[in-house]
Amino acid sequence: MIKIGITGQAGFVGNHLYNTLNLDDTVTLIPFERFYFDNKAMLEDFVNQCDVIVHLAAMNRHEDPKVIYNTNIDLVNQLVSACKSVSATPHILFSSSSQEEKDNLYGKSKKEGKQIFMEWAANEGGKFTSLTIPNVFGPFGKPNYNSVVATFCHKVAHNEEPTIINDGEVGLIYINELVQIFIKAIKNGNEGELIHKNSTEIKIAPTQTIKVSKILALLQQYKRDYMENGIFPNLEKDFEKSLFNTFRCYVPTSHYPVKFIKNTDNRGSFVEIARTQTSGQFSFSTTVPGITRGNHFHTRKAERFAVISGKALIQLRKIGTDEVIDYYLDGDEPAYVDMPIWYTHNIKNIGNTELITLFWINEPYDPQDADTYFVNV
Repeated sequence: MIKIGITGQAGFVGNHLYNTLNLDDTVTLIPFERFYFDNKAMLEDFVNQCDVIVHLAAMNRHEDPKVIYNTNIDLVNQLVSACKSVSATPHILFSSSSQEEKDNLYGKSKKEGKQIFMEWAANEGGKFTSLTIPNVFGPFGKPNYNSVVATFCHKVAHNEEPTIINDGEVGLIYINELVQIFIKAIKNGNEGELIHKNSTEIKIAPTQTIKVSKILALLQQYKRDYMENGIFPNLEKDFEKSLFNTFRCYVPTSHYPVKFIKNTDNRGSFVEIARTQTSGQFSFSTTVPGITRGNHFHTRKAERFAVISGKALIQLRKIGTDEVIDYYLDGDEPAYVDMPIWYTHNIKNIGNTELITLFWINEPYDPQDADTYFVNV
């Protein structure tokens, strides 16, 4: 078992890395809290437990650039000091930035922080890896903070007007791709180019380069097709699937349940479940009263639950949080709820009759790569 701690585990990248590593039975995660930096004993206890420390804690934005610089250098110094105090020599991975080559105090804090870690590794016998990271996007990024994608997703989904300040090309990497690079570096240990004694560097290239206006156009298309008309876009291209999954996480919870149009005549009723521009799998289930199905989550699949007969309670809970979202559906007014990635979900028959539910998922079930993780809501 490898013991891993993540400073900044509550942040955008840290949270995704923590949740993904939590699925790995060969890993033990050492919890980290932000206040450890204010408590010398607790920080020393944390570093002493870790085989690997991923240092993500940092300040990205502040009205005074000097505060950014001082904060980031102080966090690095505290971490190194704690390691020295208890003679801990973990493998430290550091989230750097291409900004380190530019003339600003944020970049300077990254460049000098890297130097401090390299000197510690060389002098104390530790191991250090610097990862230079491009612009990252993915679910749960903070609007107006983490990326232009997060800002645009929030504004488009909430009927606000996005503004393009500079319609240049931006290099992006999806958070799942970045997490896998971190995990590979953690497990291989010697990943990257040797830049100093016991220190290596990995310069991560963007996996997609795209104009800002193209990102916005895709998101506006998702709003028109998906939110307003229930149409799933083509998900064959990896980037567009990642962008769509990101967008879905900004759809307001009040958007659901979405009621279907029920067409009834003397023959009975017809309800269109979903129009799609992609492949996928449609299915249905019958559930007897009192039974609950599901209690699992996905990290990449798009999925829809549609109740057409009976009464159901659909529950969702974002992994790593305690808040449970309840949706009550009734087949007398057919409706659906879509499952965001990283939300464990279930469906329960709360009526007195058989519950009939239709399901759509964007990829057929593969038992060798199910992307299904069982966790109670």
